[in-house]
Amino acid sequence: MSGSRRPPAHRLPDDAADLAAFSERNARIRIEGTRNLLAAAAAAGAGRVIAQSISWELPTEAGRAATAGHERAVLGAGGVVIRYGQLYGPGTYYETAPPPPPRVHVDDAARQTMPALPAPPGLTVVVDDRAAAVGAPG
Repeated sequence: MSGSRRPPAHRLPDDAADLAAFSERNARIRIEGTRNLLAAAAAAGAGRVIAQSISWELPTEAGRAATAGHERAVLGAGGVVIRYGQLYGPGTYYETAPPPPPRVHVDDAARQTMPALPAPPGLTVVVDDRAAAVGAPG
């Protein structure tokens, strides 16, 4: 059966420089994964769906369409979409230096996610408050 099956969508690269080569798989995760998530939530009688998204625009039309479809599906199901900046810090593609904005340190992402959990259905953006403070009067 090798060759007749597509590679698993969850296998993404270990290096951020290789992400563009995996954009089709990433779009597949957003499309098929969201459909599966919402179906499983409905089957389980879940009262709430919270899904992760991104706060930057992808370079391809297919990527932008997959992201928009993912968000529309979750919001259409009465869920919450949390758009994160590019994660940086331990265990990310950017462990030693932050990427360009929008970005968010993993610790800040965790801290900022907690208040979003009980939020009403809709869209929440989680970006780096450290970045927002740069150049602020002080």
